[in-house]
Amino acid sequence: MIPTRKSEILTLVLRVLMGAWFVYAGGLKIFVAGLDRFVLDIENYRLVSGQLAVGVGYTIPWLEVIGGLCFMMGILRKGAWWVMFGLVMAFVVSVGSAWARGLDISCGCLGGSEKISYWRKAAEFAVYLATLGWIAWADCKTESQPQ
Repeated sequence: MIPTRKSEILTLVLRVLMGAWFVYAGGLKIFVAGLDRFVLDIENYRLVSGQLAVGVGYTIPWLEVIGGLCFMMGILRKGAWWVMFGLVMAFVVSVGSAWARGLDISCGCLGGSEKISYWRKAAEFAVYLATLGWIAWADCKTESQPQ
């Protein structure tokens, strides 16, 4: 379906931008910083450790890449939306927990070692959630219209 209304075009643009951002972030973790580095970042949050941290650290970047690609291209739209939502909520819980405990850690978000700015992350998550909310609303609105 080719978008024709402004709301459909905005939805497509948001879907592509958010999907591309997640592909970029996951790609940096996988191909630049390396998954072992991301496992260390995961352990810094002190929510999981050992083999569980390895499993999480090796899975999340691939979910970001695959989910982001599907989200951008409209493949398995609802499933891709849920993957993106699940990732964002996992990030919200992880970062929120670290913030509440006053941890001075590297985010690990883009595979680098920069210290986390909690307020900036909160604003970023608000944008993600608003974007996902808009897309869900627009998709529901589109589905309910007669063809």
